[in-house]
Amino acid sequence: MRSYLSPPATVSALGLTFADTMQALLNTTVTPLAPETQWVPGKTIYTARPSVAPPPLPAGTPPHFDTHNNRLLWQAASQLQTRIEHARTQYGGQRIGVIIGTTTTGVDDNYPAFQAFARDGHWDRDLYQHERQLLSAPADFLAHHFGLSGPVYSISTACTSGARAIITAHRLLASDLCDAVVCGGVDSLAHLTINGFDSLQALSAGIANPFSVNRDGINIGEAAALFVMTRQEGDGLPLLGYGNSADAWHMSSPDPKATGAILAIRQALENAGCKAEDIGWVNLHGTATELNDSMESLAMASCFAQGVPCTSTKPLTGHTLGAAGALEAALLWGVIDGRHNPEGRLPAQHWDGQADPALPSIALTDSQSTWQKQPRIGMSLSFAFGGNNAVLILGQA
Repeated sequence: MRSYLSPPATVSALGLTFADTMQALLNTTVTPLAPETQWVPGKTIYTARPSVAPPPLPAGTPPHFDTHNNRLLWQAASQLQTRIEHARTQYGGQRIGVIIGTTTTGVDDNYPAFQAFARDGHWDRDLYQHERQLLSAPADFLAHHFGLSGPVYSISTACTSGARAIITAHRLLASDLCDAVVCGGVDSLAHLTINGFDSLQALSAGIANPFSVNRDGINIGEAAALFVMTRQEGDGLPLLGYGNSADAWHMSSPDPKATGAILAIRQALENAGCKAEDIGWVNLHGTATELNDSMESLAMASCFAQGVPCTSTKPLTGHTLGAAGALEAALLWGVIDGRHNPEGRLPAQHWDGQADPALPSIALTDSQSTWQKQPRIGMSLSFAFGGNNAVLILGQA
């Protein structure tokens, strides 16, 4: 069975709508990331966030849903409101699922309670609401607002969460448990997450510099990206295939031999009925950490011996964690789609151009790169803590 992903709804540092996002992706020469001082004591770090704060939730929303993360999600979901309501009319709310990837959910809205405890030594129950930080909160909020009662849950597999939400949506359709699924990911900046990555010495001192000999870590971003997935041919772009695997190697480091990543890529190609040479562009995971870029370049060289244009878009969006797999699938959707990209351009890699000679060579894009293959078929890679790997292939049917 083939499933179809609707035009995406996105909110990120690149833009507040998908159209704005694609315009910036294909044309900007300046990263929207900015320095901030409030996250890690004594440090200035670069983060990525939308240019304006998200709007309030709709009137009548239960108070426990009112978190920054859900407001960010609503900023994207409101762009799909007509499509979701049409699906509910067509199929009934009980046949529509909601699967959302997230890792931070609303934990930062409880941060004042933790601060007060650290300062005063006692717990202020008025400042803390456990419901804010439930991993299920984003999916529960959308289901509540749109009156959807099919399968509703969140996926939290670190940086593959958004991609796995899309894979799960396809499986729900294939199993005839749903006729439509609202799927994607959302994550927001949070003190707990940012300081955790700082403790791992994984944050860049500047802008992330993927695959460079000078790379020194990631920038954290916040974003939301959503689709409505159905079986209706012509209702967007088809999910041609997917692959997923687990390294079982280390809690926070990838298998240096890229065994799981290679497996997921090859699974996705087989699932899609594609050969490696059919892929015209790859949106890399490309975190700019020492270990990820080493592993990923090895996986790319192993699976694409003939070479393929590829880009890490994270210097433009930041690493949006649980939203990354969905956001980067949305960027792939737009780069493939002829209406958003009639000239067939590929995003340029934002980096210093100084390739790491210790890494296998990969074909990073520049400002002159364009689609060289027809039909346009592309791949998005997501790799996560715990060796969790997810690969999506989208394309023109």
